[in-house]
Amino acid sequence: MTAANDSGPKAKRGFPWTVLVVGLAALAILVGLGTWQVDRLAWKEALIATIAQRIASAPRPLADIERLYAETGDVDYWPVSLHGTFRHEQESHFLATWNGASGYYVYTPLELPDGRSILVNRGFVPFDRKDASARLEGQVGGDVEIAGLARNPLAEKPSWIVPDNDLAKNVFYWKDIAAMAGRAGVDPARLVPFFVDAGSAQNPGGLPVGGVTMIDMPNNHLQYAVTWYGLAAALLAVLAVFIRGRIRPRP
Repeated sequence: MTAANDSGPKAKRGFPWTVLVVGLAALAILVGLGTWQVDRLAWKEALIATIAQRIASAPRPLADIERLYAETGDVDYWPVSLHGTFRHEQESHFLATWNGASGYYVYTPLELPDGRSILVNRGFVPFDRKDASARLEGQVGGDVEIAGLARNPLAEKPSWIVPDNDLAKNVFYWKDIAAMAGRAGVDPARLVPFFVDAGSAQNPGGLPVGGVTMIDMPNNHLQYAVTWYGLAAALLAVLAVFIRGRIRPRP
């Protein structure tokens, strides 16, 4: 018998098309994520510039802000001045954190001279001062002057992850202006359709602590874009080496 000759050409290997398709799909996803972050970067930079321009402007009378809202539907961060009487017995409590502490933002109807009402975020109180009877010194009465920032209402709950508001316990997890007004007994027809965040100098009694509007916004979209594009470049290099190894002639 003659031994089999093993010096002949080796069998051809099939090209791994599945690996290539999966790799190219992953590459497209990574590039898409990087491009999305670039778009988000442009959006965030424009938003930050808009906020900076608005908060640097002089306070406007409430009537001016109302006209602006009727025209554009956007009054976020415009400084506003107004006056009226707080209805402290009708305040609502929005779950929040401030300077690392947990508690509530206190939203109180301010009755305007014309009989309408606007919901004012007076500021932060800790959990153990949720009850207004625990901070009577801050429940200012009579006609008060308010200087603050107008804030847009939310059209709907921001996410399914956010719990539903608990009206029975007077705890709100998202700023539902209609629910807050309804719980306070404010006639929807006589409600100014946006909020006002009171400034830091609005409460001589100490609580709630005013001036809680978040203005400094994180902007990490450039780092995210570099990360996604970097991963895409690394994957492309791996695919190139892999494909080269598969198509290079073998001795």
